[in-house]
Amino acid sequence: MPRDENTKPAQDSTMIRDRAGVSVSAGVRSLHPVYLDRALNAQAWDVDGTRYIDFIGGIGVLTVGHRNPVVMERVSAQCERFTHSCYNALPHEPYIAVTDWLAANCPIEGPAKSMLTNSGAEAMENALKLARAFTGRTGVIAFEGAFHGRTLATLALTGKTKPYKAGLGPLPGPVWHLPYPCPETGVSTDEAMDAIAKLFAVSADPASIGAVVIEPIQGEGGFRACDGEFIHALRQLCDENGMVLIADEIQSGFGRTGKMFAIEHAGVAPDILVMGKGIGGGFPLAAITGAEDVMNALAPGGLGGTYSGNPVACAAATGVFEVLETDGVLGRANQLGEKYATHIAWLRDLPGGHVIGRMRGIGAMRAFELIADDGKPSPKRLQTLLQLARNAGLLLMPSGEHANVVRLLAPLTIPFDQVDEAFAIIAKLLPKVAETQEP
Repeated sequence: MPRDENTKPAQDSTMIRDRAGVSVSAGVRSLHPVYLDRALNAQAWDVDGTRYIDFIGGIGVLTVGHRNPVVMERVSAQCERFTHSCYNALPHEPYIAVTDWLAANCPIEGPAKSMLTNSGAEAMENALKLARAFTGRTGVIAFEGAFHGRTLATLALTGKTKPYKAGLGPLPGPVWHLPYPCPETGVSTDEAMDAIAKLFAVSADPASIGAVVIEPIQGEGGFRACDGEFIHALRQLCDENGMVLIADEIQSGFGRTGKMFAIEHAGVAPDILVMGKGIGGGFPLAAITGAEDVMNALAPGGLGGTYSGNPVACAAATGVFEVLETDGVLGRANQLGEKYATHIAWLRDLPGGHVIGRMRGIGAMRAFELIADDGKPSPKRLQTLLQLARNAGLLLMPSGEHANVVRLLAPLTIPFDQVDEAFAIIAKLLPKVAETQEP
């Protein structure tokens, strides 16, 4: 990837890191001390010129890769026309191009309407507003291990205290966190439904609950796939009790699981679908799409935002949609998932391979556990792998309740030979990772 000498960074990573220590809030944590300079598809180069295979992908944002040519073409064309108009004041067609596509492609029963936002957390905030307005209720059921954002209302939904909630005091509510049924938790659908029944019997009148919020596959929670039977049970629960079912597809949406949205694996239509990350191809955009009566529950002016649905980000989204529809990305996601599964099975048979635990996820939304010699979670070995892999040119991302799960978030457009290269790096590192012991 040639670069003109005049475009080289004026400072190296050490100098930039020193500046960051002075001017960036300590609350903004960076996983890898790598300062990005340029990237293309699944490869990235830092300011020191080091090349990496990117298995982070902006934490699931870059579904169609860094600087996808179709996305960049749409963005460039829009920048030649105008770069901003607040839709609430002066509407524009790129916004409607996105909402048209969402209405046609989101698994919502009956007519669907949408609003666009800047981020997934903002989208979830607005989903909660709509659920309150539609039902007249404030209570919400969420699930253990969930991650729905870092804003105050979404933090209340997030099922993890540290580092997100610690020291913040009471959060908006009431929110009730219940067990998430999946193989990793060992909780069955019947047990999870029993927990809901107990909640209704002991702590919360069903008539006080306005919404049930669930990730069909948990992202930050470690790529745990919810039992499809449970999602059907939630749909019935919401129908019987006048609640809104909200599916958080911020990380699992737009082809990552081999279907456009993860909830389609269960064959269930939510009342509201919350999206973000992959929709904008690297530009700040998110959305909520829902049943018409729910989406119309607030008076005109109750939804919106200055930058929500920025025309350049909307143009990028139309490029993402085109790639998803014409480049066989959904089929490729399934192929990529099979390739991940083959490589993970291969790793277990190598020297040091006993540190590789279970594989998780669906389609290309895959992850694998790092375990100690006794089979327990090993966050220490995960941290060793992250550092050694980075030094070898591979960027990985952790997750999971015990911070011992490596989630694989490479672009769905990654060349398969780069997948092979990435796992060859991991294979070489396994003996060294196996030497690491928990304190």
